[in-house]
Amino acid sequence: MSFVWFLASRHLRYRRTQSLISLLGVAVGIMVLTTALSLTNGFIKGLVEATLKAVPHIYLQSLNLEENPPPPPHPQVVGQAPVLLTKALLTRRAEVGRSAGADFATLIGLGDGGAAVYPELDLSQLKPGTIVLGSALARSLGAYPGDKLFLVSINQKRIELRVVGSFQTGNYLLDAGFAFTTLQDVRNLMEAPTALSGYQIRLRDPEQAPQVGQALAGWHYFPQTWQSSNRTLIEQLALQKRVIGIVVFLIVVVAALGMASVLVLTVIEKTPDIALLRVMGARASQVAGVFALEGLVLGTLGIGLGNLLGFGLSSYFAWRPVQIPGELYFLTRLPVEIKPSDFAWVSAMSLLVVLLASLLPLWRALRIKPGEVLR
Repeated sequence: MSFVWFLASRHLRYRRTQSLISLLGVAVGIMVLTTALSLTNGFIKGLVEATLKAVPHIYLQSLNLEENPPPPPHPQVVGQAPVLLTKALLTRRAEVGRSAGADFATLIGLGDGGAAVYPELDLSQLKPGTIVLGSALARSLGAYPGDKLFLVSINQKRIELRVVGSFQTGNYLLDAGFAFTTLQDVRNLMEAPTALSGYQIRLRDPEQAPQVGQALAGWHYFPQTWQSSNRTLIEQLALQKRVIGIVVFLIVVVAALGMASVLVLTVIEKTPDIALLRVMGARASQVAGVFALEGLVLGTLGIGLGNLLGFGLSSYFAWRPVQIPGELYFLTRLPVEIKPSDFAWVSAMSLLVVLLASLLPLWRALRIKPGEVLR
């Protein structure tokens, strides 16, 4: 065992309790930070996945709300359907043992090919005279398959549709505010036999939506992508992740400073011993290396333990997701996505902070003048 290793291990054992507290402080900071990032990653991913179940990758909005030539073929397109959108009041009559229900919803009238645009939703039973409700909307109305609903437009036009099913995306806003029916039914409700909002399109790769949308738009349509429709929300979530990372990272900084204070106290208490070592021939770099090694050992052990605890806690939340109110957070449960890259950069930045914090006791040790101390 080298001289530096020998002294470093002696010092760590001498202040065993304080060293352990410093190590645990770093570990807890790393655990909280990696867990928070995993939860934030999962929330963003879960929200995007839930949204894409009931939102088209591209919506080509008609500029005149009339039927126009359909968009040209494109290799990225796997599903395409004409659509007519409107707001409507959905009501269900009271029955024996069941109270009446009423709620507003966005009504999506799909033409041919609608099932290919929404493959993750069960729209196979959708046909003229029927409607498929979001799960939360169905609960609000107290509607079940086979029930009759009355739909009232802003022009007071009223039609009757039969419920044939419901869908659940996981995004509460979509599940509570959307309903699917046929293009013809919505035209009847609006008393507009040729009206058309545009075309909804599904792609092989949703990330290609901006480029494909521009290619398909032409003169008759204005392209809207799922990214542009949810840009504000996505940007807010990305900002939230950065803010959480910065705030929680301060825990690691505080823990590193606590570790540095322990090493500074060790330097102060061991000042006579350091002076004797210098007189006996120990180089200043060797003395400084002792305290740098102590900081490196405590920091590395703390970071390693923190990563293990963070991975374990994140895995637990992935196994047993936290239930959250969908009315406030869009999702009904909090998913988790563990990214090795997050653990890597957290470890690297934390190690850098620990090494910087170790410079304080190292600088203190280098300032000791053996002659003055022994005198």
